[in-house]
Amino acid sequence: MDYPIWNLSMGGGVLIAIVAITHVWVSHFAIGGGLAIAMVETLSVRRRDPALRNLAKRASLMLILISTVFGAISGVGIWVTIGLVQPAATSALIHNYVWGWAAEWGFFILEVVTALLYYATWDKVRPRTHLLIIWLYFFAAYMSLVIIQGIISFMLTPGRWVETHSFWDGIFNPTYFPGLLMRTGICLLLAGAYMIFAAMREPDGDARARLVRLMAGFQVAGALVAYGGYRWWEHALPESVRVIFLGASPIVAALAKTRTLVLWSLALFLLFALFAYLAPRVQRWPVALLALLAAFTFFGASERVREGIRKPFVIRDFMFSNGVLVSEIADLNQRGILAKATWAARESDGSQVSMGRAVYRAECQACHTLDGYLSLRKLVAPADADTLDTILSVMRAEGDEYASGKYMENGHVATQKLDYPHMPPLVGTPQEIQALKAYLLSLQKPQAVEVTHAQ
Repeated sequence: MDYPIWNLSMGGGVLIAIVAITHVWVSHFAIGGGLAIAMVETLSVRRRDPALRNLAKRASLMLILISTVFGAISGVGIWVTIGLVQPAATSALIHNYVWGWAAEWGFFILEVVTALLYYATWDKVRPRTHLLIIWLYFFAAYMSLVIIQGIISFMLTPGRWVETHSFWDGIFNPTYFPGLLMRTGICLLLAGAYMIFAAMREPDGDARARLVRLMAGFQVAGALVAYGGYRWWEHALPESVRVIFLGASPIVAALAKTRTLVLWSLALFLLFALFAYLAPRVQRWPVALLALLAAFTFFGASERVREGIRKPFVIRDFMFSNGVLVSEIADLNQRGILAKATWAARESDGSQVSMGRAVYRAECQACHTLDGYLSLRKLVAPADADTLDTILSVMRAEGDEYASGKYMENGHVATQKLDYPHMPPLVGTPQEIQALKAYLLSLQKPQAVEVTHAQ
């Protein structure tokens, strides 16, 4: 079954990035914050320290609001956006990992219930019972990460799953454990970055210094663990992926620059964290805010790198960003892309330009818009017929590389001839490709486009 493309002028990928990165910022705090609060209250019970207890109590409200309200709503938002922008990939993830998702949703329900119960039972149950609730919350939250990390990392490095289609081969893929280590560090550093604000609200000066140093310790430990996980993750990537953003001459320079931002923002965060740890009495909220922004930058940029190096796939070596499967290229070259994308074919009135527009919608619209994000009109504006012939021929040749399996060894040699080297290959019959060329040339005639394609 094929699915229509949801067309947004801002680009569907941009919308997913906005919703997803916002969600992971708060969801990783929900995990790390649970651990930090559990450890703080455990110490308060053992040491009979009211300052530690008050810190846990102050931070618990923020934990509830972020994890059970904003985290839950933004999590639903991810499902809505990916279902509209990448329906084929969403369907594949659900069908292959339905029991994984079921387990994760079970853990999330436990997470929400224990979070609400923890906040509602302050001073109403025995201290050890209260501790059991928060540790149970952390267990449920971390188990959600354990499962979701497997599915997220699978999309970049499916490993043996491409041949076996085994649930466990997909989950425990080459970048699973490195990514889990990095995300565990991120949970810790975000917990410290958030909760240090609650620590600074302690009225007693000596107690405030102790609490600030404790939260700064979470930041330092988290930064070091995250750095180790990130380096391990880079090392675990296949060489065909590493060349995209690593080395002296990376294929995509923008991703190489984003990687530089990842490392420098983490280094800056570690510097702020060390300052708070070594001089807790002089820690002030502007410095804590800068540390939090550096943490957000590191995490957001690392997510951008992870998503960017997956192109031209949405599930690497299996499904391209436009929903075309690697396994069906040869068949679609015989039957035509419009035999698959019947929703696009229905819009064709039989003319060559109209057929070309249907091909564009089926193969290109997942990433390109006409006049917005990655505007196709701007891209083809300077191109003449011969240039388009060259580009389309290269993209078609790349399809043959994928169909034959040579791309596994050659690392996208064909598309390196293009200015943007990670577009999916062009598939379809020669007639469809010529129709696409006619449509692209028609975009250079604004008046004609307005009449022909008004919506």
